[in-house]
Amino acid sequence: MASFVCRVSSSEEKGQSLILQSKWSCQRRRKRQQWISFPSPSSNRSSAFSALLAIPTETSPMRSSQEMIHDVIIKQAALARETFQWNRRASSTVKLSSPASCNMLNAAYERCGEVCAEYAKTFYLGTMLMTEERRRAIWAIYVWCRRTDELVDGPNSGHTTPMALDRWEKRLTDLFEGRPYDLFDFALSDTVARFPIDIQPFKDMIEGMKQDLKKSKYLTFDELYLYCYYVAGTVGLMSVPVMGIAPNSKASIASIYNAALALGIANQLTNILRDVGEDASRGRIYLPQVELESAGLSENDIFEMKVTDKWRSFMKGQIRRARMFFNEAEKGIAELDSASRWPVSASLILYRQILDAIEANDYNNFTKRAYVGKAKKFLSLPVAYAATLFDLPNRMNTART
Repeated sequence: MASFVCRVSSSEEKGQSLILQSKWSCQRRRKRQQWISFPSPSSNRSSAFSALLAIPTETSPMRSSQEMIHDVIIKQAALARETFQWNRRASSTVKLSSPASCNMLNAAYERCGEVCAEYAKTFYLGTMLMTEERRRAIWAIYVWCRRTDELVDGPNSGHTTPMALDRWEKRLTDLFEGRPYDLFDFALSDTVARFPIDIQPFKDMIEGMKQDLKKSKYLTFDELYLYCYYVAGTVGLMSVPVMGIAPNSKASIASIYNAALALGIANQLTNILRDVGEDASRGRIYLPQVELESAGLSENDIFEMKVTDKWRSFMKGQIRRARMFFNEAEKGIAELDSASRWPVSASLILYRQILDAIEANDYNNFTKRAYVGKAKKFLSLPVAYAATLFDLPNRMNTART
């Protein structure tokens, strides 16, 4: 039977029973879904970006991954727009019954912050500019996502079964309904009560973990795109309600969610390109089989880990597509609340530099790991911060056009 990772310490475990026994109630909003109008994936406005998902050798399915994910974005955008229009006050959303419960909640968020600081130092630094409420909520989301990923990619992942992931999903439902299991769940349960966060992206991330247990190859980019949404694009959908939208933004809420989705897709594609050799050593190939064949490559070429001219040419196309997703994501940063832009901008800039590192390694992502050095990371932070102050991404995009 699988045991879940990131368990709390013994002192925290003593507090778990207090959490479960304390009488605290979340007066949650009724999240009505109102359909709103914005361009569909087939519209002129998004046709150029939709082309990113297509490759010449593939036949478009009856219902593509992009279309299915589009439906999720409709729901998230409708929920967010309704809540933003209410001008809600988080302080009246959640009421804890006792000072002990409040202290336990503060401890839960502090513990989430410690985990974030340990495993995502640059991102953690970026959250320092956010308001306390938003900062703590982002920490809670980060920790849940990390714990979920660790179930299939952590030190105890060999014990994880589909049944274990089903239990994790049941636990997710419980915390959304105000029944947290431990300190980390307690923080997230409070977060989803304060912000217009829907459970679907969380469930979809678990679905991605289930897919990792049973699938090691992807035939088309459409299949890979859906996987990237499950394991990374969902993070953007979880985070937008917390990050907040700039009061003077003229963009539709749906377009902002689409930009957040694009950043998650870009980051995951970058992870895949960086880790080709590592994944191959575990028998996994996250590159579209159809595209490999079109480039004159096979699975054996990857398992043999030889950098050839064909491989270089293939990688150039893969990197180009990842960068296009980054460009799409960049457009949405200026639409976020000003205090929330820095961690997003920093993430985009640093992940983009991993693609540069792959090129610098002469496309050898078999035996050389592409990474961004600490000095370069440090120097990138003020650049990311300046971009949030002066709206550099949108100015650069305007200049390009």
